[in-house]
Amino acid sequence: MPNRTCFLIDDDDDDREIFEIALEAVDKSCVFISAKNGLEALKFIDENPDFIPDYIFIDLNMPYMTGCECLAAVKQITRLTNVPVIIYTTSSYGKDANDTLALGAAHFLVKPASISALTTALSDIINGIATSYLLKSVSIE
Repeated sequence: MPNRTCFLIDDDDDDREIFEIALEAVDKSCVFISAKNGLEALKFIDENPDFIPDYIFIDLNMPYMTGCECLAAVKQITRLTNVPVIIYTTSSYGKDANDTLALGAAHFLVKPASISALTTALSDIINGIATSYLLKSVSIE
């Protein structure tokens, strides 16, 4: 099986570093690529026409382009149509979850408080066993 690729779009340097540490704990062979905001991510995707990651994680609150705007733009790129997009955010607001799921997000993951909790969540997502537990701290209305 070829190496899997995770593309994280998040403006917070610490969050990108923590994500990379957790991802490496889940799968040392997984390729980690990140962008600091939606505009940088879309430019990278545009400049690399063969780039099709296995997973895309998008923070909601970013400068220049919100996570919702970035998600909508990513979903318009034909070659990325089947790539699961996971919203990765500090927000636990039910409306944010509903809005992003309606835009085509596969999951809404509230940023866990520890690397071990993030490692577990990433493991579940990458191994295809993610369930609604990802939404348990979100009040869906």
